[in-house]
Amino acid sequence: MGQFLTSAAAFPVVVLLLVLIASGLRVAQEYERAVVFFLGRHVGQRGPGLFYLIPLLERMVRIDQRTNTVTIEQQETITKDSVTIKVNAVLWYRITEPARAVLAVADYKSAVYQVALTSLRNIIGQHALDEVLKERDAINTKLATIVDGATTPWGVKVELVEMKDVEIPESMQRAMAREAEAVREKRARLIKADAESEAAIKLVDAAKQIATSPAALELRRMQMVSEVGAENNTTTIVLIPSEFVNAAAAIGRTNAPTSPAA
Repeated sequence: MGQFLTSAAAFPVVVLLLVLIASGLRVAQEYERAVVFFLGRHVGQRGPGLFYLIPLLERMVRIDQRTNTVTIEQQETITKDSVTIKVNAVLWYRITEPARAVLAVADYKSAVYQVALTSLRNIIGQHALDEVLKERDAINTKLATIVDGATTPWGVKVELVEMKDVEIPESMQRAMAREAEAVREKRARLIKADAESEAAIKLVDAAKQIATSPAALELRRMQMVSEVGAENNTTTIVLIPSEFVNAAAAIGRTNAPTSPAA
């Protein structure tokens, strides 16, 4: 009877020990790593898969190594040429060294966000408005390099930073529209001037060629007559060269009868 009571009393203790031992089993997904501490001291990382932690003595911090996407809220900042604009951006980053992400910084998510935020404001202040609008790819690359350099000691790799929208004041939009219109008008006038200059050169060349051949001039006049006649006009003006008139007059004088002598 006493042995039975002893066994009954020991059963809960055994069950408790088994539960305590089983509580040390952990599973990390393929994209996760566990940073392990033994009595507060970092002893390494474990995972992915099944691993064991000594109950009450070891604890872990689970780190997700997948790429994180963070939207940087819209910021109002001033460009190098003193134009106030509003800019927002998107940041992509991932953890490459889980231990450093836990040991080197208290909250790596907040730290990465604040670095990206301040870097965005600083780099906009170093560029004029035209550069921000036209050289966005170069600015994005430079911004990603700056943020990645600041977060590398934390075991964080910044993959990409992209400015989404650049909002400029309405007055500046109207000024830019007028400037673009003036540029297009200037381009149109230059093209027209070049065309007129080229046409004048061609006309001069044609005049030189016609001047060397009177027959070519008469052919051109006849062509003009045919072109005028092709139009729906009621009156056609024919230009007769003075040479033709002079020749006809000479022929008329030659064929005229001579009067008898008195």
